[in-house]
Amino acid sequence: MLKTMQPVLVSPAWAETAAARMVQLTQANRAGGELPASCYRLGEVNGTRRPYEVDQGVAVVSVAGLLVPKLGYIGSSWVTGYDGLRFQLAHAFADPDVRAVCLDIDSGGGIAQGCFDLVDWIVAAKKAAAKPVGAICSEEAYSAAYAVACAADSIAVPRTGGVGSIGVWLMHWDYSRMLEEAGLKPTIIQSGAHKTDGHPYAALPEAVRADWQGQVDALRQLFAETVARARGIDVAAVLTTEARCFEGPVGTAEAVRLGLADAVLPPDQAFSALVDHVRENQ
Repeated sequence: MLKTMQPVLVSPAWAETAAARMVQLTQANRAGGELPASCYRLGEVNGTRRPYEVDQGVAVVSVAGLLVPKLGYIGSSWVTGYDGLRFQLAHAFADPDVRAVCLDIDSGGGIAQGCFDLVDWIVAAKKAAAKPVGAICSEEAYSAAYAVACAADSIAVPRTGGVGSIGVWLMHWDYSRMLEEAGLKPTIIQSGAHKTDGHPYAALPEAVRADWQGQVDALRQLFAETVARARGIDVAAVLTTEARCFEGPVGTAEAVRLGLADAVLPPDQAFSALVDHVRENQ
């Protein structure tokens, strides 16, 4: 499972994948070297190279894989940085050849840090640019990815996809018994009562657990308020979902009924609908 003491916004089924991608990202950062051919650093963008594809006047911005606060590059199919999304969208909103933006989303979520600030920025920036934004799931937009989708004016999800998972979690690992059986006993020397809160070499103290529970509850409330404001539904209705993933034909239809999505459509049809909307409102 995902080893973390940091709140995360990922769907339950995606936790193992998120953990693997965090390891992959850490290893890649340590190794350094060249990026894959499909990727390029934000500083490499110039006047002749757009940081997105444009199709029929619509800028297509990919939101794929694990979502993290700072990545420094774009183009990966397995990790996306909030910094990169903001960079791409800022360019798209300022691009005179772009009349609308498509968020092409396929992600089970990511890190909480930076997510809601990005969502608030997108909402304000799209209004200032007067350009519509459509979120098209291909296939899923869970948790942090769903929060990003809510910044759009519309959300479309295919019948085999899913949306939701409006919740927060973090995990504590207690290695004390394993270390004891191995004949190891760590000694922690600290200054400051809270300096080592949540360390993995002992059971989690109840006071720390209560503090962490308060943190995730507050983040979930922020998440629910963000969704409610963007989707025009009650905060209580969002909280009532209890972080459920609305997936498959039944779940996606219910998501539309609850106001969490606007349409159940294949990605190509959803994109055509966005293009038609742009043409009708030119």
